[in-house]
Amino acid sequence: MKDYDAEKIRNIAVVGHGSCGKTTLAAAFLFDTGATSRFTQVDKGNTVTDYDPDEIERRISINSALCHLEWNGHKINLIDCPGYTNFLWDTRASLRAVDAGVVVVSAAGGVEVGTEKVWEMMADLEIPGIFVVNKLDRENADFDGTVGSIHEFFGRQAIPVQMPIGKEAGFTGVVDLIKQKAIVFEKDGSGKFKEEDIPDDLKDAAKKKIEELTEMVAENDEALMEKYFENGELSPQELISGFKKSVLERQIFPIFCASGGSNIGAQTILDGIVNFLPDPIQKGEIAHEGGTVKLSADQPFSALVFKTISDPYTGRISIMRVFSGRVNPDASVENISRQGMEKLGGLFFLQGKEQIPAGQAKAGDLVATAKLKDTGTGDTLCEKGKGILFPGIKFAEPSISFAIEPKTRGDEDRISQAVHRIMEEDPTARITRDPETAELIISGNGQLHVEVITNRLRKRFNVDVEMKPPKISYKETIKGRSDVQAKFKKQTGGRGQYADVRVKFDPLPRGEEFLFENTVFGGAIPKNYIPSVEKGIQEARKKGVLAGYPTVGFKANLYDGTYHDVDSSDIAFKVAATMAFKKGIKDARPTILEPIMTVETYTPDTYMGDIMGTLNGRRGKVQGMEQKGSMRIIKSQVPLAEMLDYEPMLTSITGGRGSFLMEFSHYEEVPAHLQQKIIEGSIKEGRIRPSEEDEK
Repeated sequence: MKDYDAEKIRNIAVVGHGSCGKTTLAAAFLFDTGATSRFTQVDKGNTVTDYDPDEIERRISINSALCHLEWNGHKINLIDCPGYTNFLWDTRASLRAVDAGVVVVSAAGGVEVGTEKVWEMMADLEIPGIFVVNKLDRENADFDGTVGSIHEFFGRQAIPVQMPIGKEAGFTGVVDLIKQKAIVFEKDGSGKFKEEDIPDDLKDAAKKKIEELTEMVAENDEALMEKYFENGELSPQELISGFKKSVLERQIFPIFCASGGSNIGAQTILDGIVNFLPDPIQKGEIAHEGGTVKLSADQPFSALVFKTISDPYTGRISIMRVFSGRVNPDASVENISRQGMEKLGGLFFLQGKEQIPAGQAKAGDLVATAKLKDTGTGDTLCEKGKGILFPGIKFAEPSISFAIEPKTRGDEDRISQAVHRIMEEDPTARITRDPETAELIISGNGQLHVEVITNRLRKRFNVDVEMKPPKISYKETIKGRSDVQAKFKKQTGGRGQYADVRVKFDPLPRGEEFLFENTVFGGAIPKNYIPSVEKGIQEARKKGVLAGYPTVGFKANLYDGTYHDVDSSDIAFKVAATMAFKKGIKDARPTILEPIMTVETYTPDTYMGDIMGTLNGRRGKVQGMEQKGSMRIIKSQVPLAEMLDYEPMLTSITGGRGSFLMEFSHYEEVPAHLQQKIIEGSIKEGRIRPSEEDEK
């Protein structure tokens, strides 16, 4: 591929709801430009951008994937982005690297939750874009209805620049409202077409739409407005010029027509990408934490790493957007995010999983390098000493967790390395060991996300795990006071064991762990045995008296006792302290505590009542509500035990439009009628023995 100046590059992300046809449309782009020799298909598992085994098996995009193509003297870097909500974190990261979005909407499904979410991301990042109404050859495809739903959700700045010719299976081409020509495609998927006059039955409708888009373009440009009033029309070149300015300023979003699967309309969309969407340096400069940097190859080198891939052969691959300057394949650059130097392991352009060597990368390029030691997704690389630091990439916290259990000892040995590689590649995945339950916990953005992570463990790293709901980190505490004596006395011939302690137990304010006090007076217990008493209580509290969970929120005051000059020992006082703990806690009205989570649920207004009812039914306490765009945010506090299946329930109620964030808040007492179930569960798990429960 020849070297392109930044003015001749377009960096775009193809985004939209899952299964709206993004990957198939990208396949049509690649085929029509000669980047591939055949028209690849998702159903056959041979597309350039869906190459991961999980993507081929499930027939959905899970990862953002890069490719590039050449069209009319321009290079188009294209990122095919996931559309399902579980994987939109990758889409958000990719949007940091591009200058525009191609928002694909299914003509049969209209605007869906994924469309809304990617639109919000583009608005947050102030990224311009175009719409493509895709799958116009499908049954129940409705162009006008889809345009209506785009207007309803995103406003009337979205305006068709094309009209479809024919409906459903009869869809054969488009009317180009700027050229004022019909473009009719062959039905064999070859992408071949002929320009013709607009069909008679569409002329009146086309004339009306041409007037609408001309007026909208003229309204945003005084010079064009004067020409329009003077001549009553604008030339195609004037319209293209006006569109480009208005699109860059996010005042207009052109709507195109297509059927990616039939390869109808792809080439006219490529024309729109080149004609309407901005080049990488058109904005002039970009902000960083120390000011701004000019988007130019003549400036110091700076780049943002927006994606990391763990490749079985190459190792860690870091993909970056070069914002300024130039960089060579063997350069040493500063990772200013981590305050260290990195040596680049070559430079290459990605065509799906294929790596094409790059001689040099410069402002405007999307390029990859390998084997960086410490660089992760969201890090800034720059010329040493230049102090250019771009804002990092914010990722959503995981919303669902499962426990995983390695099936064999070998799986357990391999899992730590596999976990490290997966978390490098997927910043939203969490795989941690719960210190209280000792379980390995895997967390992600939804059940599908977690299933994909466990599949990767098995397929890539040969680690087989069983997935099950996580245990809840319950704790125990006391609500009352007690004063107990515990005496340990053992005689076995020769030296015996003797220790006698008196301990008072009192509750501490909620949130405090444990306090040990020594108020022994007059040497009743020698000082050298006091640490053994504290250690005995500390170890004993790891397993409470009700259900075997750690005991917190209490004070133990050792105030008296006796000892024997010969038979007393550290171990004897430790055993006596353990006995005192069990007896004292049991006498101090023990109870079980559960973790309470702060939950923010995002839902359209329509489903608010159902969501509120569900939260109440899960022992939730609604704290308040906020409005954000078309979404309501319900803030609540809910026991973690009630949240384990919240994600699939929310998806079911809202049709996938709802989402939620959750983080730990505090511990609260479990209602009395539920404590017995927890105790019974502990008996089944072997945490406590039935005989222990009988004593209670």
